[in-house]
Amino acid sequence: MRRDSLFFHADFRRLWAGDTASQVGAFAGHTVIPLLAATVLAATPFQMGLLTAAETIAFLIIGLPAGVWVDRMRRRTLMLRADFVRAALLLSIPVAWWAGVLSLTQLIVVATLVGTATVFFDIAYQSYLPALVGREHLLEGNAKLQASQSVAFLAGPGVGGGLVQLVGAANAVLTTGLGFLTSALFLLRIRTVEPEPERHEDTKLLPQIVEGLRFVFTDTTLRSIVACTATANLFNGAFAAVQILFLNRELGLSPAAVGLVLATGGVGGITGAIFANAITRRIGQARSIWLVPLVTWPFYLLLPLAAPGWRIILFPAATMIAGFGIIVYNVAQVSYRQAVCPDRLLGRMNASVRFVVWGMLPLGGLLGGVLGEAIGIRATLWVAVAGETAALLWVVFSPLRQLRDLPKEPVAVG
Repeated sequence: MRRDSLFFHADFRRLWAGDTASQVGAFAGHTVIPLLAATVLAATPFQMGLLTAAETIAFLIIGLPAGVWVDRMRRRTLMLRADFVRAALLLSIPVAWWAGVLSLTQLIVVATLVGTATVFFDIAYQSYLPALVGREHLLEGNAKLQASQSVAFLAGPGVGGGLVQLVGAANAVLTTGLGFLTSALFLLRIRTVEPEPERHEDTKLLPQIVEGLRFVFTDTTLRSIVACTATANLFNGAFAAVQILFLNRELGLSPAAVGLVLATGGVGGITGAIFANAITRRIGQARSIWLVPLVTWPFYLLLPLAAPGWRIILFPAATMIAGFGIIVYNVAQVSYRQAVCPDRLLGRMNASVRFVVWGMLPLGGLLGGVLGEAIGIRATLWVAVAGETAALLWVVFSPLRQLRDLPKEPVAVG
């Protein structure tokens, strides 16, 4: 192992460990809280929909101003506050349960506020990484952080479900909150001194939001990446709306088998994170953004061909290969965004991108629900995977195709 590897960077290891704990807590919570609502509070389907929307609505409501606030503060401090807030909010649920006053309204409020804190944490850690490890290590750093996210995606739901089985749904919420406290403890041990945030003469919110949006959408390459990710997320939201129904009703899988099949995407993601750095070094960072999706994302088209019998294998196989490609793409494009963005704009750039691409997920979910009712589950799946595959055209027919590698220094902002 090279001595300049981030494995030997003590403060990055602390950030990595803290982010891993935070991600596992978040993904476990996404399983535990809905289970609590469904099994203990007997929530209706409409109420479950409200609870699900509450977990991500913050990206649409405060995603853009959050970027401005992140740029005005030290990022590690903001991440610590987000972790402590999320832990305290989750602690309130078992306390209310023990007191006999827990309600669905409290769950929805807690989910919304936890989602709000997550917006700040996620924007802050992506903006903090360049200052911590230097721009020359962004690819390696993002690959390791993406590996953590993939592990959390794979393990979090299982951890959450197991905790509900062992200690009960309300008590399981307490244990998931410990993940955020663990994250904070690791972040507290980081010794690297973060630079003082640059002072802005104009303290008005709107002009600074517009500056972040302008940076994202006036850069042709960055605009293509955002369009690709947003399009993929729109159709991924539609896919997510019907995939459980497809696996359970069309393929006849049991709930346990459904969970196992869905986990294969996490396996592909972990593999992609492990090899992302080597792939980008071998073929170039620019090519990783368009060529890897071109080779892997079309495997999505195998998903609707799955059927009872031997063809069931098409679903996990396609999910694993496409999941591999998604993570390599994410590592390369996130590293590019961080490398070309000036430090003073990192928070607003990340917030602008997340506002657009994450905002597509709930819209896609609505699209999938409407199509599922109108044309059926399998036909909706065809629409979703065709849209996800076509999303890669944004980067294939972009300036990236003419490049091998990407700039390693921030671009000038006029």
